[in-house]
Amino acid sequence: MLYCAGVRQKLIWSVIYLMAKPSRVFVFFNCDENKSESSMNIFYNHEVYKDTKTSRKALWKKVKEENLAERIKINADDFNEVETRILVGDPSAASELIKFGAIKTFDCF
Repeated sequence: MLYCAGVRQKLIWSVIYLMAKPSRVFVFFNCDENKSESSMNIFYNHEVYKDTKTSRKALWKKVKEENLAERIKINADDFNEVETRILVGDPSAASELIKFGAIKTFDCF
């Protein structure tokens, strides 16, 4: 009887796990000026950033490095706004201020 209760409890937790909401993850892509999806290569930009404070800081570090290396362009006037959107707001909204780069949001199960 005790064994059956344990199996039942595992089954319940499995169902709860499957019903859980997906978490969000962010991926930074280098891309063309038009931000076409065909120019976004997951094999080149293969880091995935979770929706946590630490991961958002790592994403911001990546964007700064790409900007310093001149692979992307962020206007000086927009630099603080991009930082705020990545660290506090919606990181994918920072894409409109980044030229030759984009941040996409994906669901992670």
